[in-house]
Amino acid sequence: MKIAYIHSTEKIGTGANFINDLIAAKLREKGVEVNDFYPKFQLTNAPVHFKGINNILFFYSLMEKRDEILRHDIIQGTTYTPLAFLRFSKPVISHFGSTTIGFLRAVPKTNLIEDECGDIFRSLKNDGVIEEVELKTLRPLHDIASIEQYAAEHADFIIATSEIVKNDLVGIGIPAEKIEVIHNAIEDYWFDDKQFIPAKDPALVFLGRMGEDPFTLKLKGIGRLIWLYNQFPEVPKLSVVISQGQKLLQWMRTGIPNHTVAANAIKDTIPSLLKNYAGGIALLTSRYEGFSLSLIEMMSQGLVPISFPVGVAPEIIRDMENGFLVKTIEEAREKIELLLKDSELRLRMAENARETAKQFKSDVMIDKMLTLYNKILQRPEADNKNKG
Repeated sequence: MKIAYIHSTEKIGTGANFINDLIAAKLREKGVEVNDFYPKFQLTNAPVHFKGINNILFFYSLMEKRDEILRHDIIQGTTYTPLAFLRFSKPVISHFGSTTIGFLRAVPKTNLIEDECGDIFRSLKNDGVIEEVELKTLRPLHDIASIEQYAAEHADFIIATSEIVKNDLVGIGIPAEKIEVIHNAIEDYWFDDKQFIPAKDPALVFLGRMGEDPFTLKLKGIGRLIWLYNQFPEVPKLSVVISQGQKLLQWMRTGIPNHTVAANAIKDTIPSLLKNYAGGIALLTSRYEGFSLSLIEMMSQGLVPISFPVGVAPEIIRDMENGFLVKTIEEAREKIELLLKDSELRLRMAENARETAKQFKSDVMIDKMLTLYNKILQRPEADNKNKG
């Protein structure tokens, strides 16, 4: 079995890159030949208003490797990356870890954000952390959403990383029967520490990508996170963040009491950071996630999640058992207060969260992918779309 895996950019340390690397490595362990293909044309660090150009042009450079790619049994890529190969006879899988239409629906204008969080956003602008509270244009994101829809309509199969992503796609007219929900996984090293040793004092913990532009900061719920942090000035806090926004990082270090910021840590060192906070409270404040690797990673280290209903959270979090789902920042604050007061409940839920995370070991994901690949390859040749 030979799989051509098409990427949108060279490795830049995003969740999608880590997942793609994990998938490729684990498939190779199972004897599958996986070859990675990257476009020659890239604007990895382009401003958001140039990304539409990048996402239209990048796949043309892949055509230089057309013959090599078409020698594979299956062509797979993230969202629209296999776009240039949709009209050939080889089966194409489009792997959706999230949808841009989901981003656009989830992120409101600043003046429509909860009052407290909107005030925090305006403070970030007044303090010079961000230049504006809105992107100048959302047109490139709408263009990407249209490209994703076209890719989803014409791909032979779609992998969605959560029911939320599947519902996004069904909502734009993609047939549910060609969508397979296969959850992401986390690397094996997250499960190396077999002991659960809770920290002496419970802390509030955030793990994830912050972004630098106002749209991404709102998407990740930065206003919600800061508001919740500020409600508990005496409680220790840890933010393990990926961000190139130095002004934002400095503001978070100095503007939030009792707060430690670990910025741009090497991925496989993060478990050792988090385990020092075992038994604490994990905050997932995003307005949209397709899956949320950080949720599973924090749970694997014995942190109790308080999460908005994004990504895989509604599928796995059971209130009062392994975490809490919340709809408002006030509700999140109440759950934090409950866990801080009731250490017995918090520690029991922390151990349950660790057990839940074990569902997301890589072997589970890879077995489901192999089942899908075999299903595709066992189809009669006539069933493969004649795209020529």
